[in-house]
Amino acid sequence: MLVYSHSITPRIQYVIDFLTEYFGISFKVTSNDQSYINASNPCKLNYSYHPVADDELWIHPHPLLSESAVRHVKIECFSFAGYKAFFKTEGHFPFDIFAAIFFLLTRYEEYLPHRYDTYGRYAHENSLAYNEEFLHVPLIHIWLEEFRKLIASRDTEFNTVKTQFQFVPTYDIDIAWSYKNKGFKRTAGGLLQAFVKGKWKVMTNRIQVLNDKKTDPFDCYEWLNNLHQRYQLHPIFFFLMADKAARFDKNISIRNPQFQHLVKDIAKHYSVGLHPSWQSGDVHYLVRKEKQLLETLSHHHIKSSRQHYIRFTLPATYRRLLETGITNDYSMGYGSINGFRASIARSFVWYDLLAEQATSLRIHPFCFMDANSYYEQQYTPDQALEELMHYYVAIKAVNGTMCTIWHNSFLGISKEFEGWRQVYEQFVAAVLTS
Repeated sequence: MLVYSHSITPRIQYVIDFLTEYFGISFKVTSNDQSYINASNPCKLNYSYHPVADDELWIHPHPLLSESAVRHVKIECFSFAGYKAFFKTEGHFPFDIFAAIFFLLTRYEEYLPHRYDTYGRYAHENSLAYNEEFLHVPLIHIWLEEFRKLIASRDTEFNTVKTQFQFVPTYDIDIAWSYKNKGFKRTAGGLLQAFVKGKWKVMTNRIQVLNDKKTDPFDCYEWLNNLHQRYQLHPIFFFLMADKAARFDKNISIRNPQFQHLVKDIAKHYSVGLHPSWQSGDVHYLVRKEKQLLETLSHHHIKSSRQHYIRFTLPATYRRLLETGITNDYSMGYGSINGFRASIARSFVWYDLLAEQATSLRIHPFCFMDANSYYEQQYTPDQALEELMHYYVAIKAVNGTMCTIWHNSFLGISKEFEGWRQVYEQFVAAVLTS
């Protein structure tokens, strides 16, 4: 597919490269109008302010991709193919799909002044997707299917590579065990607190777990391993490796032999990634330190990460990850509501808006996190299963990749999370046997 543009900016090239990867066929862009006019391509695409050739598809561009600054952009949504669209222009396609994709993928709106949530993160209430009610839809896929149909109507040889639905299960290991391996101080403090509050059953259960008479409430590793083997799953485990315990970093001590054994054992069978601590968001050198420790324990070169509490700021956090050798990040989603933060259900290359360049960091969005359903949306297990199935149906319809986040605490035998393990097992069975 040959694309003409009056100028080739880094933003335009980024979208062209994205389309090439998405459709699996080559999209090439030229700013030479005569080469474009004389080309023998069965279908050509003109992305400029005026028609150039008779045998072309024409998209009148919005100014966004010709700019090199980040500014407030006026957006008015309208209905397209039963869904929302914006950047309406004239031409053979009703809106500038290139600019709209760029706006969503780059998270353009997160570079603008915005309100923060209680954890200091970009609040999802700021987002266009939330306010226009398409947060729960992989909107970019839907647009591109309509775009594909338009091209195919002009070029019968336009055969895109069909992708297959994929399920990528991921787990955040924030606190590996509820009672075990917490050290004398934390264990004694927990027992004393239960005693003072008269929580005799909690105290008894804790003592029985510590004496190996009961399974730790957060210990789900053998159960997960059996599930993975039964359904041939290839999960990713993200480990919190904070050196010092803090308000938001309550992981088992990285010096604990049982924790080290757990990391080594899981790394023998599955992919592992870093869960950068909350503290590393303020003390930046800690990311490298935590990564090196995980590499030492796992005997793997760590290339993947997901931010603890989904705490990240653009572009600073992603730049730091690149500096430490991380090339795949799984943080693209909200820590306050489920949905498609970047309106897509497949990985994509991160574009640094302030540097105006594509990078080597690949972003892997997630659409569902158990903690969002439970704490933020206050769903019951049945409601969570219904939500999971909604995302499954939506993503499978566009042959996307469904990435979910679960915590070992939800998948153990804790009374607080009763029923959530069953939800996950039912969901996995539905996805992989349908």
